[in-house]
Amino acid sequence: MNKTMVTTASCMVLLSQTILADVVKVSDVEKEYTVTSEVSAAKSLKQQLDFGLSSTTGNSETLNINGKYALSVTTQGYAQRALKVAFDASAFMTKNDGIRDNEEYTANLGLEQEVYEGWLGYASLNWLRNTFRNFDNKYSVGAGVGKKVIDTMVQSLTLKLGVAYNLEDYSNSQTNSDYTSLNEYVEYQRQFNEVSRLYVKVGASQNFDDFSDYDVLAVAGLHFAVAENVSLSLEEEVRYDHIPPVGFDKTDTKSIVRVGYSF
Repeated sequence: MNKTMVTTASCMVLLSQTILADVVKVSDVEKEYTVTSEVSAAKSLKQQLDFGLSSTTGNSETLNINGKYALSVTTQGYAQRALKVAFDASAFMTKNDGIRDNEEYTANLGLEQEVYEGWLGYASLNWLRNTFRNFDNKYSVGAGVGKKVIDTMVQSLTLKLGVAYNLEDYSNSQTNSDYTSLNEYVEYQRQFNEVSRLYVKVGASQNFDDFSDYDVLAVAGLHFAVAENVSLSLEEEVRYDHIPPVGFDKTDTKSIVRVGYSF
């Protein structure tokens, strides 16, 4: 009964989002500020495909396409403890009345190693291209530590702290930038029942050379298990960049409905 209600509600939400055509890709906070740790595979490889499509015709013509591929595996690392390996790549594009007004590509590789009694270490390599945010290329290489402060069947709280080297290649005439940053990450999850889960993720980064140069990214969402290998996520994102690239706003907000298939 519960799964039937969730499936019906999911279809209604997807239909309404298609009509409104305001669905956009929400960022992965954990991956952007530390390294993704949602690796569910054991020794076998785990893969997932996500796809979203929204369009309207009539008074206005809009098109929104986004896709993502991810793979992950858990193997043995230091002292025979679990080592998580994850890679993903994504593409995103929107058009309004025939004019492309947003486009983004990303690729990310991450390693996370359990160290001692809930403590972990991580390393990450991230790439992004989005000329609509003034980035021809943006690279980040990071490392740090973390710990699950709360870890029960109902809820969990994870904290991470690390450093990263960042290289930003801008699309306009602004001089390219490279800097080292202090990165923080907090994640809270609560399982309501066997098919629904709430999550809140907040990440922040401060430039070591100038701590007034910082950015914050927060995402809140609901995740539903619609079927054995199919999931639905509803998310909202707020991004704040205190010193954004020249000519760009400090605050961005985004919303998304995402359907995923794992295999």
